[in-house]
Formats: sequence, C-alpha cells, structure tokens
Amino acid sequence: MASVHESLYFNPMMTNGVVHANVFGIKDWVTPYKVAVLVLLNEMGRTGEAAVSLMERRRLNQLLLPLLQGPDITLSKLYKLIEESCPQLANSVQIRIKLMAEGELKDMEQFFDDLSDSFSGTEPDVHKTSVVGLFLRHMILAYSKLSFSQVFKLYTALQQYFQNGEKKTVGDADMELTSREEGERKMEKEELDVSIREEEVSCSGPLSQKQAEFFLSQQAALLKNDETKALTPASLQKELNNLLKFNPDFAEAHYLSYLNNLRVQDVFSSTHSLLHYFDRLILTGAESKSNGEEGYGRSLRYAALNLAALHCRFGHYQQAELALQEAIRIAQESNDHVCLQHCLSWLYVLGQKRSDSSVLLVHSVKKAVHFGLPYLASLGIQSLVQQRAFAGKRANKLMDALKDSDLLHWKHSLLELIDISIAQKTAIWRLYGRSTMALQQAQMLLSMNSLESVNGGVQQNNTESFAVALCHLAELHAEQLWMLCDQKIQFDRAMHDGRYHLADSLVTGITALHSIEGVYRKAVVLQAQNQMSEAHKLLQKLLIHCQKIRNTEMVISVLLSVAELYWRSSSPTIALPVLLQALALSKEYRLQYLASETVLNLAFAQLIFGIPEQALSLLHMAIEPILADGAVLDKGRAMFLVAKCQVASAASYDPERKAEALEAAVENLSEAKNYFAKVDCKERIRDVVYFQARLYHTLGRTQERNRCAMLFRQLHQELPSHGVPLINHL
Repeated sequence: MASVHESLYFNPMMTNGVVHANVFGIKDWVTPYKVAVLVLLNEMGRTGEAAVSLMERRRLNQLLLPLLQGPDITLSKLYKLIEESCPQLANSVQIRIKLMAEGELKDMEQFFDDLSDSFSGTEPDVHKTSVVGLFLRHMILAYSKLSFSQVFKLYTALQQYFQNGEKKTVGDADMELTSREEGERKMEKEELDVSIREEEVSCSGPLSQKQAEFFLSQQAALLKNDETKALTPASLQKELNNLLKFNPDFAEAHYLSYLNNLRVQDVFSSTHSLLHYFDRLILTGAESKSNGEEGYGRSLRYAALNLAALHCRFGHYQQAELALQEAIRIAQESNDHVCLQHCLSWLYVLGQKRSDSSVLLVHSVKKAVHFGLPYLASLGIQSLVQQRAFAGKRANKLMDALKDSDLLHWKHSLLELIDISIAQKTAIWRLYGRSTMALQQAQMLLSMNSLESVNGGVQQNNTESFAVALCHLAELHAEQLWMLCDQKIQFDRAMHDGRYHLADSLVTGITALHSIEGVYRKAVVLQAQNQMSEAHKLLQKLLIHCQKIRNTEMVISVLLSVAELYWRSSSPTIALPVLLQALALSKEYRLQYLASETVLNLAFAQLIFGIPEQALSLLHMAIEPILADGAVLDKGRAMFLVAKCQVASAASYDPERKAEALEAAVENLSEAKNYFAKVDCKERIRDVVYFQARLYHTLGRTQERNRCAMLFRQLHQELPSHGVPLINHL
C-alpha cells in the first residue's frame, strides 16, 4: 500500500493536464513550419463544405490542435498528416506553398495581408477568440513586428524548408503511393494519433512558450498514464537539456527531468533535478508573485516533503525521516495544515511496521476529512482497509468502507483512485478465498477505458492498479490448472508425476524467489520421500518463523502439512489438535477457502478413525466452497475423499443399499479422475483407478474392472511406489 502513496508526490506542473510555465518568457514567432500551417488554415477556409466530406472535416479538426501546439515538424511529415486526413486539401496546400517558395518575397507579404480577411464580414471564417483565431492573430502580430531583414531571413528559411520537404517527398514518393490506400482505410477505423514521438521532435532552436507547455504537458501525461508512448529516457532528457540551454530558469522542465530520472532509478540525477526545480521556483519569484512572501516558505516546505518522498521511494528511510521532519517544522511555523496533512500521510508510510501505525492512520483520515482533502482521505481509507484485512476483520465491513471511499472518488472526480479501489477489492476477495469475486473485479478494472482524459488520446492502461489486476488475473487463471509461476508449475508437475528428485532440484529456484515458499516446498518433498523426521523439523522451524512474522496463510498451510505428516506416520490422534488449531485460525481471520481445506482434512482424519458417517457430514459442509472456488487438484481430492467415505459407510448396509452406495462412489471416483486428468496428476489417477477396480470387482462388473486394472498396472510400472498405504494419502 505504500506504493499507492507515491501519488502524494507534489506535482505543481499539472493542473487538469495543463503545464504552468509562467517563467518561460519566450513569445511566439513566425517560422516556416507555422507559415505552412497558416496556408493549411487558409485553404480550409477557402474550400467549400461540399468539396470536403464530413469525415475528412472531422479528421482535419482533430489534426489542427496538435499542429498548432506541437513543435515544428518537417514539411514532408506535415504533407503526410494532411494527406491522411484529406488528400484533396493536401494537394492544394502543397501547390500553394510551392508557388510562394518559388515566387518572390512579395507573394509571402501578400499572403499575410490576406490573412486579416479571415476575420472580416458579418459571418467571418474564423472567430477572433477561437483557438485558430488566436493563433492567426498571434502570427499576424508577430509578422508585423519583423524588420525587413528579418522578413527576408524568414522567406529564405521558407525556401529552404520547402526544398528539404520536396527532396524528402520525392524520395518517398513510391512508398507513399503504395501505402496511401492502406492508410486511408486505417484512418476510417481509428482516430488520428499525432502524439509526439522521437522522430517528430525537432528542437534545433528554442521552442516558443506554448510549444514548450504542450511538449511538457504531453510528456508528463504520458509518463503518468502510458510510459511506453513517451520519449525514451535518453531522448526526453536530451530535449529537456535543450530547453534548459535556452532558459536555465525554466522550473517545470527541471521537474519533468526529475520524473524522467525516476524512470531509470537514477537517485542522484532525480535529486539534483528536484532541488533545481524548487531553487528556480524560489529564485524566479514565481511563488512569491502569486502568494506574496508566503510563497517562499511554501516552496521550501514542499521541497522538503518531495525530498522525503524521493528518499522513501529509493528505500532511504533515515534520510526520508530527516527531510520529513524538516517539512513538518517549516509547515508548523507557517501554520500550513494542508502540508502537515501530507506529512502525516508520509509518516504512516514510513512507520507502517510500528505498533501505533493504526492509530496514526485513523488520525490521518479524520484530519484529511476535516481539512477537505478527499484525495488523502481516500488513500488513508484504502490503507486502513488493507491493514484491517490482514487483521482478519469481516469482509462486509471492509467493502462498506471501500464503498464510502468510492463515493468520495466519484464526487470529487478522483479518477486515479477508482482504479486503485477496484484493485484493492480484487486483493481482498483473493485474500478471503473468493476467487470468483476477485476475477470479476480484476476483469472490471481491465475492461474499463481510461477515466482520465490526457493529451494524445492516451489510455490509462499501464498504471500500478492495472499491473496489480493483471497479476491477480494471472494467478487466478494459473490456480485453476497449475500454480503461481513457472517454477511452481514445474514443481507441481514433478510432484504430480512422482518425480520427487526433479521437484527437489526446483526448490532452489523457488527459494531464491521466495524463501518461505521455498522452505515449505522443501518440506513437502521430504514428506513425499518418507523422510518424516527431516520434514517435521523443517515444518516446525517454518511454523515458528511464520507465527513470528504473522503470515497467517502460511501458518495454516504448515499446520495442514504437519497434520498430514502425523497420519502418514500412523499417528492420527496427534494430527487432530493440529487440524483444530488450523481451523480456528482460518475462521478467526475469515479465510474461507483454507477453512474448507482444513475441514476436508478433518473429514479424512475421521475416516481414519473409522467414523465415515461423520466424515461425510463434514464433507457436505466443506465441499461447496472447494467446488466453487477451489483449484482443480483440490476438487479432485475432495471428490476422491467423498468416494472413500461412501465405500467405508457402505460396509454396514444391506446388499441392495450397499450396491447403490458403491455405484455412487464409482461416479464420484470418475469425477475425481477427470479433475486429476486435467492437471495430469498420474499418481492420484493411479490411486483412483485402483479403487475403481476394487469397486467394479465387488459389483461384478468384470469388463470395467479389467480396464481399470490394466490402467493401474501401466501407471504403477511408470510411477515409483514409496510404500505408503493409499488410505493414508489425502
């Protein structure tokens, strides 16, 4: 849950997806690329609605905003984008630019003089206050301020821009002709994607203020929502360095550099960029201008808070506490309750292992609600729910709390936290053994489109919540046939086939990934190899360790293995209190699936004690959750045990009733064999066909008996036998 609090990073760059770059100071100017865009706008106004289809007009409108706000691109790239939207208009733009570039300077002068006509008339082509209108007015004003020498340089640059574009267009003519038809079909099926990529960024000179704002806003949004579509770390850092070369005091560029360095886990560079951001914010007076003298202290305390968050991210907890103490001190001096509330949230993150962390978290939630900070309040509720889930609280209480936090999300448009809440529900349902509900929640999260609108049409599909949902789905699907990951799958396959030496060799790999799981699997192998004393010692050590770290799930699993060890050692009476302890823990922490598995083991113990009727009664309590949410192997074990109990109970029946009971047992054995066959568990299939052969013999069904006997012989020759009686193996 600590990773969820990474959202508490103070991000002054972003407000509803817009970058504030008030200190940039570079105004718009006319470039050859912008002249080409002006030609496009002029041609769109001159072209009648009948000449352009509705679909083409829609594509052109979608194209305009990225062209107006984005960095300059090559003429050939511009032609290609226009052609993908409207081939007819692309041809007109190309002819118009060619006439202007190959003509005289007065042609460009006349073009800018004619632009003002777009605003004339009772129904002008462009409204002055629209996005296009503001761009036209800025360009007309910037052009009118140019001296004659600057106008001549602009015209020379336009000619060079056109010549470079023509060379590129001629070189790619054949390729474009062959792919044009395919490109038009593609555009009819999907929206135009003009997000900035590496080949499109051409920052040979300084960007204008709006271009820089658009570039930083888009890259920041991509880093947050879909990092794969952002520039690579090296390319993005190169562009940021170019921005800072022309304006070293551009604070927001330093902040994006800080986010970029976090991607590659560069603690030195990220710290350097973060400190530079707040230094520039203070030195330029950007905060003081908007907040008076208070702005200086605000920057200092949020700098310390972000530094604490940064150290926490990299695991430098001592440095994080020192920075957090500094942020608290400055915030207390300034009486900044909002900053103090952020500090309180980070105090919980740093002190989750302390005994008073629950009290601190409850206090944090109350304070966040009091000061009207729904984002922090929701994060606190999420953490509190997770903490109480591990303490074994009732699931309905936890879901009620999450429902209340969801109301906060929708009321205050906390879109990111909606995904986090669904991922939290998935984890809780899995913890309590309700795999069907967990599967539903995970699929709901993955099927949701992005609720947050970001530049470039990016969907929020690579966040931590989506990753968690994918992991849960992978585990849930794996548990239906195999287990958690490749090592565990191979281990289980080896155990199912009775190849214990191979399973033993895989324990090393599992231990490297998860030490507790590795020790547990080692004990399982030793137990299967009839090395009972070694397995018992290992399980006892693991039990003590898991009880110390409060790993309740593993404690119950170890207790079940210890119980199995006892009855395989012909000591079923010692296994009974162990199973009762496991059942008490399962019910205390409301781990329904483990409780059902424990009841299954208790039923097997009663079968060993010679009271199969009571064993069947217990099975009726436990089998429903196992068949509904259990793994395939556990379903087979349950049906196999039901058949054993039916056979044992039928011993005292009259002949007619006994035959019916044995027929029912045969059907349950067939169902168990189907489950075991799904996971290719040959050892258990051998046990099932052995029982089936005995039952068919008793029922006088010779043909079925011979078929089962032959299959048993084949499996018995293929698999090793360790001399363990079948009745003592659940």
